[in-house]
Amino acid sequence: FSSSPTTLPTDAHDFITHTLLEHLGDIASILFFLLGAMTIVELVDAHDGFSIVTDKITATNRVKLLWILSGVSFILSAVLDNMTTAIIMCALARKLTADKEDLGLMGGFIIIAANAGGAFSPIGDVTTIMLWIGGQVTAAHIMKVLFLPSIVNLLVPLLLVGFFVKGKINPLKNGDDSGQLRTTQAEKVLMFSLGSVALLSVPLFKYATGLPPFMGILLSLSLVWIITELYYRKKEEAVFSRDFSVAAMLTRIDTPSILFFLGILLAVAALDVSGHLRLMAIVFDAHFGNIYAINTIIGLVSAVLDNVPLVAATMGMYDLSRYPPDHNFWNLLAYCAGTGGSIFIIGSAAGVAAMGILKVDFMWYLKRISLYALAGYLAGIGVYFLLNNA
Repeated sequence: FSSSPTTLPTDAHDFITHTLLEHLGDIASILFFLLGAMTIVELVDAHDGFSIVTDKITATNRVKLLWILSGVSFILSAVLDNMTTAIIMCALARKLTADKEDLGLMGGFIIIAANAGGAFSPIGDVTTIMLWIGGQVTAAHIMKVLFLPSIVNLLVPLLLVGFFVKGKINPLKNGDDSGQLRTTQAEKVLMFSLGSVALLSVPLFKYATGLPPFMGILLSLSLVWIITELYYRKKEEAVFSRDFSVAAMLTRIDTPSILFFLGILLAVAALDVSGHLRLMAIVFDAHFGNIYAINTIIGLVSAVLDNVPLVAATMGMYDLSRYPPDHNFWNLLAYCAGTGGSIFIIGSAAGVAAMGILKVDFMWYLKRISLYALAGYLAGIGVYFLLNNA
């Protein structure tokens, strides 16, 4: 057959071009955000800045350490966002041990905690932001009704893991970090403070300017770049350029995982444009009808497909005239779409980020973490049902 562009109608080409550029723009905003955040984290890590926190975490018991990391991740994701929280906490976990089994376990619970903390916060997850901006939920109400289910979503896996995981981690020894150049305490404090402020200021930038978050992270990265260049201007240029510059950090981030993320999101966008996701929402409505069953299934599907187009399709399927703002349907949708992605490591941005930083294998996560995440997910739904149908 002919490969000439004229074999398709002009309006079809226009439609394909428009939708492709539209989705590529949305995907690029996520990828640029991820690239910027991971670069800042790598820069702090190169200066051994995370030792300021990890040196204070003296627990070696596996279960106790999981509770500490999960608690910090839960709180941080509520005020920041689940993806950036996963990046920061996985970088911290990497400083505690080099054992792949322990790193995978900590990474899995960081994902669960980050997604649980982001689900009840209007700025903690992309899906809750969509529902908040769209008028389906209000900030104060969603925090009120989803806080307890989100807590249960994390507590159940933490309680269960205590029955199956025992012993202590294999902590990093001084010699384990020999590949990293020594930095002064002042440099560690400077880079840790600078990186933390750069990441935590992104939500403030978004709400102050109305610009998308990737603009904030790129601005933060540029400011960090300028400050590091000025700080090292009197030091040996070769050492700085090779080991401590932002340009050097760009070569250390996990680019293959970024490209994997690009492929996943493009595939989901194709399903969205073709109408398959909307047809799935119609099937759910026709065969189930119950808001708890529909949202439970949407959450399970979000473990495989990205939760953003699923929520977008659901918002298009059910308008505010049927389910008014702060209806149980929207609240439960925010919870299920936000936490269901924890069941598979590819089901959320936090999971993809952790997979790239800690090199967690998909099948390992499926065998060792997925059941914990599923138990917490279903327990949270049960708590929400009891609270609203008592």
